Amino acid sequence: MNIARTTLSSKILNQHKDLFANMAVDAVMRLRESGNLEHIQIIKKTGGQLSDSFLDEGFLLEKHPGVNQPKRMENAKILVANTPMDTDKIKIFGSRIRVDSTAKVAELELAEKLKMKEKVDKIIKHGVNVFINRQLIYNYPEQLFADAGIMSIEHADFDGIERLAFVLGGEIVSTFDHPELVKLGSCKLVEEVLIGDEKMLKFSGVARGEACSIVLRGATQQIVDEAERSIHDALCVLQQTIRDSRVIYGGGSGEMLMAQAVSQLAAKTPGKEAIAMEGFARALRKLPTYVADNGGYDSAELISQLRAAHAEGQITSGLDMKAGVVADMSKLGILEPFRVKLQVLISASEAAEMILRVDDIIKAAPRKRNPDQHRHH
Repeated sequence: MNIARTTLSSKILNQHKDLFANMAVDAVMRLRESGNLEHIQIIKKTGGQLSDSFLDEGFLLEKHPGVNQPKRMENAKILVANTPMDTDKIKIFGSRIRVDSTAKVAELELAEKLKMKEKVDKIIKHGVNVFINRQLIYNYPEQLFADAGIMSIEHADFDGIERLAFVLGGEIVSTFDHPELVKLGSCKLVEEVLIGDEKMLKFSGVARGEACSIVLRGATQQIVDEAERSIHDALCVLQQTIRDSRVIYGGGSGEMLMAQAVSQLAAKTPGKEAIAMEGFARALRKLPTYVADNGGYDSAELISQLRAAHAEGQITSGLDMKAGVVADMSKLGILEPFRVKLQVLISASEAAEMILRVDDIIKAAPRKRNPDQHRHH
């Protein structure tokens, strides 16, 4: 919880960080050993306030069942497909048909309908009661599904249908000749729910029980987008923390402790390497300086106090940006994951090394623009 709060402290969700920290922790803890963030779906809905956001078990799909079809299905057996279901009518574009009477056109349409009925019959033979298609489902096959008591959902977006198939434990199919080879998805309940002003389909009791959905609410699209970025950052940090539970104290405490260790080693190192090590220690001390500057405080005063505190052995001391003082990070609960901090150091070191390897920079002169001869003065 403390790690999630620390991650959200500098973002738009700061005013509601306890709510979203609980939400992020609950979502990541549901992943168990898999740690796959694909199981967590984030849905953005404008309207309401950030505090109206919530975590929902299961999977939400922003679609509706077909006309005259069941709105609720228990113990669902689900076929997820990516196949054309719009060939019950003749497509004019890209085809040339010559007939000598309108009766022949009717015969062609009847033949198309028969082909579509055969396709629907093959789908029904899979023993499913829910059919989800990536592409459109026209009126005739929709009517056939309704007659068979099957809930059909059309035009599901590709990212959503891939995640849905994964969560339901099924696979996306395009042909239906061998039902015995198809892996169907399953869940305990599919029903329509109302979120805000919109109806959505909720899949509860999915095959992969770790799946869940975070519904973000906000007054404007910009607020909802920023909330999504913030909660995604928190989820990624928590995922890394579960993989490696080691943590360090934040607020610049870790950087000052590392800088102190590097400086002590530099004092014992002969040669030019000591100069580079001292430079690395100074760079580490710059990080809490930037934190203090961003908070609008006197960084020179705070960093000198922080350095003195660490010199006296108060290794858990860091910057409290609410009060603008040096405080004990262990009491404030300001923590950072070890793996995230390690990756920051590695990336920064590699970037600095890459810049130092550059011997020279070649700049090309900008192309001269010819004056416009037709311009009237």
